[in-house]
Amino acid sequence: MEWTKLLSEERIRPVRARGGSGDLRTEYEKDYHRIIGSASFRRLQDKTQVFPLDKSDFIRTRLTHSLEVSSFGKSLGQNISQKILQEVKDPDFKPEYQGYICDILQCAGLLHDIGNPPFGHFGETVIREWFRENMGSLRLQGRSLKEILTAQMQADFYEFEGNTQALRLVTKLHYLVDEHGMNLTQALLGTIIKYPVSSLEIDKESGDIRTKKMGYYYAEREQFAQIQSTLGTQGRRHPLAFVLEAADDIAYKTADVEDAFKKGCITYGQLVRELRDRGEKAGAGQKYRDLVETLEKRYQKGLEREVSDPEGYAVQNWIVSVQGRLLACATDNFADHYREIMEGEYKRELLSEGDYGRMAHVLGDIAYEYAFDSKPIYKLEIAAQTILSFLLERFVGAAIAYDSPQTMTAVQHKLMTLISDNYKAIYRFYSKDKSPEEKLYLRLLLVTDSICGMTDSYAKRLYQELSGIA
Repeated sequence: MEWTKLLSEERIRPVRARGGSGDLRTEYEKDYHRIIGSASFRRLQDKTQVFPLDKSDFIRTRLTHSLEVSSFGKSLGQNISQKILQEVKDPDFKPEYQGYICDILQCAGLLHDIGNPPFGHFGETVIREWFRENMGSLRLQGRSLKEILTAQMQADFYEFEGNTQALRLVTKLHYLVDEHGMNLTQALLGTIIKYPVSSLEIDKESGDIRTKKMGYYYAEREQFAQIQSTLGTQGRRHPLAFVLEAADDIAYKTADVEDAFKKGCITYGQLVRELRDRGEKAGAGQKYRDLVETLEKRYQKGLEREVSDPEGYAVQNWIVSVQGRLLACATDNFADHYREIMEGEYKRELLSEGDYGRMAHVLGDIAYEYAFDSKPIYKLEIAAQTILSFLLERFVGAAIAYDSPQTMTAVQHKLMTLISDNYKAIYRFYSKDKSPEEKLYLRLLLVTDSICGMTDSYAKRLYQELSGIA
């Protein structure tokens, strides 16, 4: 792969520069302003990161998480670019690429969760499971949807992913000017495609990170092909996708532990003990042990300074130290595996190696056990499952009959009026001259589009209103 292509400023719909406009921004800086000015980005302030419908001002939302990922992505872009220039010394990597890469990663961090449904990753699980359980019983004019839809169309719902929805949102659903969505640079679009495979090509056992999940829907196959052709990736991961993934991992693996501590899911003592025990089992080395000792030193410093909460002081300050080590780890691993990454042969995450990689893995396990795998979260997730399943049942039934020979009920007509007019306009544009099967598929996507566009609070309120709950 070549950086001249990987950093393409081209957009899916070409934009002509206006002479004499005085706009000195790069194309990637223009992307940034398109993103932060969008309603989709603003809605992240009321979407779950870990704790659904949490009322605490401290606990992270999708918005604050995305801002952190954006910041880490930019930092990694600076560090990695300097490594390439000073140590790798790739003659094809120009000094000005550093600024471009930083801007692209800053934007990618803002976008990486923009397609996620309400209620965090559990919302994705609910959508997947609902379609797996109901696809066979759903019918259009007496025929099961399993008989009508192709294997890939069905798999798109069985393997539903917020990351995949993000690509759909920014290339189509966000109605900035027309049906091309935000019309972002293709370098940015390539960066947010973490898994450049279809729903039928997922292979979690392959050992190759790029086939872990799907990266595009059947509906976006043409846009995906155009992006791959322009960037020269051709089924391989864009090198900056590895960096975005590392920025995301650093943000959530450290933040989830901090949020779990703040919520009282794990104590300072439990955290120290878990870090030591899990590190020993994983065969962690001196760097790992030194990092755990840093946490205890922060606690002692808190006692010496007589802060009101020495344990909270220790955890919050230690998290910052860990983030710095993980940034360095990802930077070094990118440089060490530069050739493999550029040739599309690197199959792992940047945080999969070394003592600091072990720390990232351990933090993820601790967060899962103490935050995700807990009774308070279970209760909230059960409520979320009730809300999303109800909305899917009502809206899917209406969407199946919509724009088809099947007669719609009065209630179904009313339900379809609740779906965004912009989303329905996008459906009409892309369903024109398509087969009845593909139109049905696009109508099902119309429902997941609508649900993914909801905030946690709106989804809860709509459920209550449609259920007749005061």
